[in-house]
Amino acid sequence: MHLRTLSTLVFVLGFVILLPAQERVNAPRTDGHSTPLLIYKAEGTTAACPPLAVISHGAGGSESGYVYLARAMAGGGYTTVVMGHAESGMAALRSDILSHGIHNGVQALVVNPQAESARLLDVSAALAWAKTQCTAPFKVLLGHSMGSSTVMLEAGARNRIGVASPPAGQNRFDAYVALSPEGPGIVFPDNAWNGIRKPILILTGTRDQSLQGGPEARQIPWRELRGDGTRQCQWMGVIDGATHMNFAGAGFGNRKVEPLVTSTVLTFLSNVRAGRCSSPAPQTGLTLSIK
Repeated sequence: MHLRTLSTLVFVLGFVILLPAQERVNAPRTDGHSTPLLIYKAEGTTAACPPLAVISHGAGGSESGYVYLARAMAGGGYTTVVMGHAESGMAALRSDILSHGIHNGVQALVVNPQAESARLLDVSAALAWAKTQCTAPFKVLLGHSMGSSTVMLEAGARNRIGVASPPAGQNRFDAYVALSPEGPGIVFPDNAWNGIRKPILILTGTRDQSLQGGPEARQIPWRELRGDGTRQCQWMGVIDGATHMNFAGAGFGNRKVEPLVTSTVLTFLSNVRAGRCSSPAPQTGLTLSIK
């Protein structure tokens, strides 16, 4: 397996910024393809095997994205793996947009069962690579947009696009984080999420437009989680003014959104790992609901 160490220093306007050490990995997939991974090494920990965070990008993205989130997870002591999803990366999205237009092209990729199944194979490849390094004591899967569908499918949500289990529904993580999830409609049926029992954090924004149903549709998955009074740590945060692309680290206002995302994610995971689900201190611009 080829590893290439990247520079840990970035020079910007004459200043030196320390970044978590990174490695690029091509991890073999069970179907004969491979998954590009960008690895951010855990910081500030002496653990022989730190906890593991795996990040799934949105449609048209790559393993080089979500730097703000990957850096925060690594800074929080997690070995962080950002996956590249070739079957739903930029080339695939560009092809669908050329064939169907922007909105319909994005939708065509999001509902493509082969593309989503390939994403779940990428998750397996990332987990297999991580296991060659050590056995992580705690694992979390995070995803944005189409990546949040990957999160939900791995956690056990039912789908209407024909993704079978496996590769879906393997439920191999200790916690899940879904940024900008789709509500019921094109990918998920009503009540698709009521079988998820693991701790899960859903984050969205008041301007986070969905492919079907507007910003409010992204809150439906949390409402349909059963919760059932056992304090399973199923959280939903709504960030005032946050757009869809803000969660990807882009768009006007993302610099205000990113700290709310990272602090909420790390607080949520700290609660889960400690076996509690207490409400954190309020943050301006964030409305948090907890089951």
